[in-house]
Amino acid sequence: MKISKLTLAIATVLGAGASSGAFAMDLYVDTKTKQIYAEPGPHRQLMGNFEKVDNTPAKTADKAEKLDKAEIKAIREDLALKDNAIKALQEHTEQASGPDSVNVKLDNKGLNFETKDKNFKFKLGGRIHADANFTSNDEFVLANRTTGLASTTPPTPAEANDGTEFRRARIDFSGTFYKDWNFKTVADFADNGVAMKDLFLQYTGLDFMSITGGQQKQNFSRELLESSNDQMFTERSLMNVIAAPVVDRAIGLNFQSEAKKGWTAAGGIYGNSITPARTAGTEVANAGDEGWAVSGRATYAPIEEKTKVVHLGIAGNYRKPDGNGDVAQSKALRFDYETNHMSNLNLIDSTVNDVDNISMLGLETSAMYGPFSAGGEYTHMWIDRAQKGAGVVAADGGTSNLGLHGWYADAAWTITGESRKYKQGRFYKLDPDKKFSLKNGGLGAWELATRYSSVELNDGVFKGGNMSNMTVALNWYMNSNMRLMADYTRAFSLTNPAVINRAGGQPENTDTFTVRAQLAY
Repeated sequence: MKISKLTLAIATVLGAGASSGAFAMDLYVDTKTKQIYAEPGPHRQLMGNFEKVDNTPAKTADKAEKLDKAEIKAIREDLALKDNAIKALQEHTEQASGPDSVNVKLDNKGLNFETKDKNFKFKLGGRIHADANFTSNDEFVLANRTTGLASTTPPTPAEANDGTEFRRARIDFSGTFYKDWNFKTVADFADNGVAMKDLFLQYTGLDFMSITGGQQKQNFSRELLESSNDQMFTERSLMNVIAAPVVDRAIGLNFQSEAKKGWTAAGGIYGNSITPARTAGTEVANAGDEGWAVSGRATYAPIEEKTKVVHLGIAGNYRKPDGNGDVAQSKALRFDYETNHMSNLNLIDSTVNDVDNISMLGLETSAMYGPFSAGGEYTHMWIDRAQKGAGVVAADGGTSNLGLHGWYADAAWTITGESRKYKQGRFYKLDPDKKFSLKNGGLGAWELATRYSSVELNDGVFKGGNMSNMTVALNWYMNSNMRLMADYTRAFSLTNPAVINRAGGQPENTDTFTVRAQLAY
């Protein structure tokens, strides 16, 4: 049935005149079914305002019969205009739902733009980690590793900085082109500066693996690969003291398999990080050639269910320093541990000189059963020193190759019963079953975690320092985007530390408290 004829019939029945007893009403046409409605609704377009006359049917018919040709012509022209408007609306609706149309969504993953055919996507996200720190038992002075006494006269004080900081303040741009090409750009504005974190292009058009080129994390260590948004603790373990300088982010080409029957595998080749090499006028005379590395990681999950996981992993890395002897981050191989990120107190701090190459082996194991999880990692590092002339020793006093190692073990219990998430050989933070709400009574999710870690940097005449620490954490996940974290860490068992107490003795322990408010989207 044509819209114009149907509308003309309605107009004739209702009448075009007005009387003292008349009242107005709006009529709507469904652009899909062509039906007429007296109320607005989905797909309904306003036709116009009509008046119903309270005369008897006979008088209404008489009135309709008296419509002159000019009035009928005007009605038809009006209905023709509305018919054209409906057609235009239909065309607009078809365009809005076509393959090139864009859906805009704001949810807990940030601001998302996506075409209907999913060929193109764009996401704007970010994270803010705001910390408050306090350290006790930290009144030290810098030590001389050879004599064990203060390094200068008068001694140089070394204490932790207490206060507040933005540990991370990042903006995340990511998206997809033609379904198979992904990109990611992450910039960090913490410390009142700009640092590029992830910056890569990824191809996912193969069913069995993805290929990623650009600045990215290398294939080593479950803990290091885990996002800071997902960590159970505000800082990584002491094992990271030897891992981060060598196998953190670098520019490279990586091949990552899709998980098949619990197995994953990844391998890549890398240069240095995005940080420029040191050049003349700074600490060295010539930057030389860029360093390079190869790394690989394989994981196996014999049990992989939503609330039950057993995870095993092994990783290896080999790196050649650049022409300056610098490693991935364009600086010398330095092992140091700060009591917290904003602190200037390094309990251990040592640099290895004359590095020819570095080999690393990492072992991982983790398990999760409902709200309970436990795991650990071990990393061993072999450092081959460059050959020097007879009787010539390195600046750090060493002549031989070095073997260093670190490890950690952790355990956690989600008091409110939720489980962490596991995918592609990695663990992710949990989401609360009931979001925190004073109005609706939700408590969010509460997590209690503990960790013991240790690093040993003494080998022969090289005294980089040994130490252990233990952390207890309480985390409150208010919703999928916000959480509060509270950590207490005690450092102890220090040998050959970078500091001594003011009486000249070796530090026994330090206590650090950190509270973090986290927003991630």
